[in-house]
Amino acid sequence: MRYLLDVNALVALGFFEHAFHSRIASWVARLKSHAGGELLTCSITELGFVRVFIADDHDVSRLPPWAKTARQTTDGHLAELALAHDAALATLAERIPGAFLIPL
Repeated sequence: MRYLLDVNALVALGFFEHAFHSRIASWVARLKSHAGGELLTCSITELGFVRVFIADDHDVSRLPPWAKTARQTTDGHLAELALAHDAALATLAERIPGAFLIPL
């Protein structure tokens, strides 16, 4: 399975002091041990943390129907971008339709 990490997940993974570092680090370790998971980022998530790995050619016309407010725009964009790249949006946020919630 491929997972597009959101900014919160990237920050939690990258900073040992983050409240959710253990949670995401454990999940990443489990992915590596099962040799089937691939982590992805894009220009939006990288603005918050890292370099570009997948092309981000989606514009506002590709937002999902549930993205109705400004607060949902980035989540909707990332969810659709992940879907277009055969991935799941991996997140710590519980309210993103169709996203993979990183387990405790």
